[in-house]
Amino acid sequence: MTAQKSDEILARLMQLHPKIIDLSLDRMEQILKKLGHPERRLPPVLHVSGTNGKGSLLAYLRAILEVAGFKIHVYTSPHLVRFAERIRLAGETIDETQLSDVLTFCEKANGPTPITYFEITTAAAFHAFAETPADILLLETGLGGRLDATNMVARPEVTAITPVSQDHAGFLGTDLGKIAGEKAGIMRPDVPVVIGPQSDIALAALKKKANGIGAVPYICGENWSFSTIDADWSYKGNGLSGVYSLPALHGVHQTANAATALACLEQLKGFDVTPADIKCGLQTVHWPARMQRLIQGPLVDMLPDHVEVWLDGGHNPAAAEQICKSFAKMNEASAKPTYLIAGMLNTKDQTSFFAGLKPIIERGYCVPIDDETAATPENELAQLAQKAGLDMVATSNLSSAVKALKPVVESSPCRLLIAGSLYLAGQILRENT
Repeated sequence: MTAQKSDEILARLMQLHPKIIDLSLDRMEQILKKLGHPERRLPPVLHVSGTNGKGSLLAYLRAILEVAGFKIHVYTSPHLVRFAERIRLAGETIDETQLSDVLTFCEKANGPTPITYFEITTAAAFHAFAETPADILLLETGLGGRLDATNMVARPEVTAITPVSQDHAGFLGTDLGKIAGEKAGIMRPDVPVVIGPQSDIALAALKKKANGIGAVPYICGENWSFSTIDADWSYKGNGLSGVYSLPALHGVHQTANAATALACLEQLKGFDVTPADIKCGLQTVHWPARMQRLIQGPLVDMLPDHVEVWLDGGHNPAAAEQICKSFAKMNEASAKPTYLIAGMLNTKDQTSFFAGLKPIIERGYCVPIDDETAATPENELAQLAQKAGLDMVATSNLSSAVKALKPVVESSPCRLLIAGSLYLAGQILRENT
């Protein structure tokens, strides 16, 4: 892939702080002041935190609101192929010229002052959003919530918390109640907070935080609900209740994400949508590397036509559970063995992730992730997978894994799942789309 000017700037910004993640709001306050406080000049904001489903939730909201005619800013992370994916301005991915300009502007404003990569790029996104008219900003936290760089918006229109589970243990710990408390840091007094499906422990912590600061909770299972009905699903809430076709994004968990999107829309004032808008948005939504079936590219070409290739960036135990449920559901309709190619970062709970996939995996191959210093070496990863009970071996790269798999899948229909990391998913998409 051809390097662009923005890549050079981003490489320099990476050197401004020795740590990739350093949770604090002090540096954000300083850079935003230097930039003239763009966070105070944003359109209405819907701020989303949680562990799993944040990106899918925002994808549904964007699809429905754009069908309804609204101009939408979106901020998500991480990116899969190019950094520009993180910033959508009024419905379009930021172009290279504007991205380079805004990064240069922020780099000059910050100077040599230590600041993390995520902080200064979030500040750059805020500046771009403030300078470009739009109707609403859909804003995703990077990690946590309370001390996340995105948590500089004084009063969002709505906040939302997707399912909370364990992830980023090195930064958020393993106490689910405390993790939920950190995620709840985006709540604001008198501001609606849409709470998606949660475990009892996480829900209790989220309710405690909402009640403590006077946020207005809108809770799955209490104020709104959803259920699957054969090939359709239903939503029951305050205004958008109805029966809808299953969304275009694959996976049994996607009805929960779509339902949470409808709950958010019910709490947004001044953003009316019709049933037709919802139905169209649910069918046109696009969110790569989330239960995405690959149908073209060198990887697909290497395998027989009867092999379904599925890509998912899931990397924590909760994601493994949802992947397992989704493949089990596919097997109910058409039973096929599933094989796994996995690469993971050493910051993840790898053994628990593999254990979650054990019910559906016949055999697997562990691969490195190119250019990722935190990637677990394939030999070590294979040992962790074996510890979780999977029949997995190490291979030196993706191509070697596919070649090793070919004799196994040559004779009968099957599925290949590639999972474990969004960084691995990005590598796959760069080479196969």
